[in-house]
Amino acid sequence: MKISGIEIKQYLLPLDPPFKAAWDPSPRTGFAATLVFVHTDEGITGVGSGDLMFGFEGHEHLFIGKNPFDIEYHSQVLDNIDFHYGRCWPLDLALWDLIGKATSQPIYRLLGGRQDKLLAYASTGEMVTPEERAYRAEHLMQIGFKAMKIRFHHKNVRDDIKVVEAVRKAVGNKMEIMVDANQGWKMPWDTGDSWDLKMAYQVAKELEDLGVYWLEEPLPHYDFENMSRLREMVGVRIAGGEMNRRWHDFVEMNKVGALDVYQPDVALSGGITIVKKIAEIVQSSGAWFSPHTWSNGIGFLANLHLAAGISLCPYIEFPYDPPAWSIERRDYLMSQKLMISKDGYVEAPEIPGLGIELDEEALSKYQVNYAYIGERQS
Repeated sequence: MKISGIEIKQYLLPLDPPFKAAWDPSPRTGFAATLVFVHTDEGITGVGSGDLMFGFEGHEHLFIGKNPFDIEYHSQVLDNIDFHYGRCWPLDLALWDLIGKATSQPIYRLLGGRQDKLLAYASTGEMVTPEERAYRAEHLMQIGFKAMKIRFHHKNVRDDIKVVEAVRKAVGNKMEIMVDANQGWKMPWDTGDSWDLKMAYQVAKELEDLGVYWLEEPLPHYDFENMSRLREMVGVRIAGGEMNRRWHDFVEMNKVGALDVYQPDVALSGGITIVKKIAEIVQSSGAWFSPHTWSNGIGFLANLHLAAGISLCPYIEFPYDPPAWSIERRDYLMSQKLMISKDGYVEAPEIPGLGIELDEEALSKYQVNYAYIGERQS
């Protein structure tokens, strides 16, 4: 089997009403997605999604004509491209999808098959009033969620803590609460100060008193030493690493014991091939691997397969904050939307590969441009 062509397509879903993401200065009116199709001479096509594939054009010859099963070779080339140009990890996901289809196996089984389902925590994205967040938390609990994550991003952190207090009062001890401090990285327009160690400590102690399960991204993503210090100072778990781009960041973080929970995203930081290695390293040191999953439904599926295959953490992130962030928006390119079971689990598909079923009508409706690389299909 040989790779015969690579196809990259872009899509954009209009958002009406807009999505008021906590990390954005203004509401989002569109949701972009990239699909990568890897074709073979045997008629099997792998599909991946994630980042925009900027920097890939001109490097297609490094893949075409190669065996898709040579995954370590392909991963090294993608890592080289990442260093010089941009994150093209959706191609790695498409290759794994292709391998699963060629072997008639779901990817989580090829990766280790530790389990076929994980508890989902509802990962919210909006900043709303304490009363509204408490109301939404009760709804999440009623439909089966055992855990949820709250976003911080108010100018005054006291206003963020009030949201956690309201949710804890509403759900009692029936749900675990995670908190994302959003201090690990910044959007291009954000020039404000990040928390220092003392601020992170003060907030972490208050969240510890509220029984928070973990505190995510309380310090800048490069501040490994202070993350380690914070871990030693508080009882709440410290999580992070979702936007650390290069694998050696995680090796160094692991050496200094920076985190309790490591969150690399296969769609953004190494693909399944490299993130599997990262997960094995941190888990061998007693930490958890629980990936970031905020790309789209296909990116979520790829992270789910890896987590189901090898993760020791009981939870996986499930981007969901209705009505603003619904499964219909998140999974708009997929005909079968992903939802939890009544007991709070999300199950890895048993369909070979990633288990993607694309919505052909949505592909036609929301495509905004396309580039075909490699041999054209007749």
